[in-house]
Amino acid sequence: MSYIIDRRLNDKRKSTVNRQRFLRRYRKHIREAVNDAVNRRSIQDMEQGERITIPQKDLSEPIFHHGTGGQRSIVHPGNQEFHQGDRIKRPDGGGGQGAGEGQASDSGEGEDDFAFQIDKQEFLNFLFEDLELPNLVKRHLEGAQTFKTRHGGIVSQGIPAKINIVRSMRQASMRRRALTAATRRRIRDLKAQREELLQQDQSPQRQARLQELDELIARLERRVERIPFIDTVDLRYNHHVKVPVPVSRAVMFCIMDVSGSMNQDMKDLAKRFFLLLYLFLQRNYDHIDVVFIRHHTSAKEVDEEEFFYSRETGGTIVSSALRLTRDIIKERYPVEQWNIYCAQASDGDNWNDDSPACAKLIEEELLPKMQYFSYVEVMPRAHQALWDHYQKIMERHPAAFSMAQIDEPGEIYPVFRQLFRKRMEKA
Repeated sequence: MSYIIDRRLNDKRKSTVNRQRFLRRYRKHIREAVNDAVNRRSIQDMEQGERITIPQKDLSEPIFHHGTGGQRSIVHPGNQEFHQGDRIKRPDGGGGQGAGEGQASDSGEGEDDFAFQIDKQEFLNFLFEDLELPNLVKRHLEGAQTFKTRHGGIVSQGIPAKINIVRSMRQASMRRRALTAATRRRIRDLKAQREELLQQDQSPQRQARLQELDELIARLERRVERIPFIDTVDLRYNHHVKVPVPVSRAVMFCIMDVSGSMNQDMKDLAKRFFLLLYLFLQRNYDHIDVVFIRHHTSAKEVDEEEFFYSRETGGTIVSSALRLTRDIIKERYPVEQWNIYCAQASDGDNWNDDSPACAKLIEEELLPKMQYFSYVEVMPRAHQALWDHYQKIMERHPAAFSMAQIDEPGEIYPVFRQLFRKRMEKA
């Protein structure tokens, strides 16, 4: 048997299997490098590959060698400085560990750290590993384009590749039994008569009758043997049909506060969070819509470009965005057909009388229709009234509502993983 390994898509003729094994082995270092890259990158550079450096000490592999056998103590001549068990200090500036630190020296040797490049796809794989949309369920949709092939029974016509051997042999056996039932019954009767004759005394008439019965039995057995073991009418084929299947369709509402209380640093934190969310959705889910909503005193549905780069600003009325979300769900996304999610980013500052209205809108009108609602507060100082009202909602609905605070860019990725981590299925 020959095995053909197709490596045409592998760069520099390297095996993809070996590369995947290498990535799994140094997953910890790659994850740390990806986390650092997310924190230092700009919004435009988020979707790129990354250069990974692995310290030389972590590349060592176990080896087999001849042991000394047992335990022994050795005293080397000329040792006047060290004793057994002493620890030798590493020379300053030497070692060649590739860090570029320390002073120049005329001695010492070593190896540089190992560095390699991961591409865009591998970077995103590590970035969104073990993340998912919570509570995602399948919905039956009219006109769904997703089908699954199922076994549709057994038919008598088909292609050779779909022959059902068991059913075909069973059909052939039933045909042979049906066609030879009378003949086999006749053979059994003749053999019974022959046994009775054998019990009688020998006579010319007995011998003639035995010979006649033997010839008749042989003729009938040849007739049975002429029935073909299997015929074309016996062939049965597996029948497969395409049936529509439920589709996991979802819509994500991205609500961002662009009011005057949000300075440029806060807006940048919110944009980086939503960019991570957008990349995550586009990469992991095929059937998903993303609705972008910006709000200050009024809310507006915008496209991706305007959502991330528009400089429009104003006052703060958060409920305007929540009402617009409610209206869009009612108009375009029936609850029985869509998994509905929402992610909101704000500094928490809101018109005083509007915060209770926001909490009421979420708890009474949005949460009953949604699978999950997440709130991110980009506020490096004390929490505002909106946080207090949302916290009460989270206490009453911990499975469907979550919230977190982001103070600096280094907290964006950990908060994102906290909100969208995989949850254990309940029994």
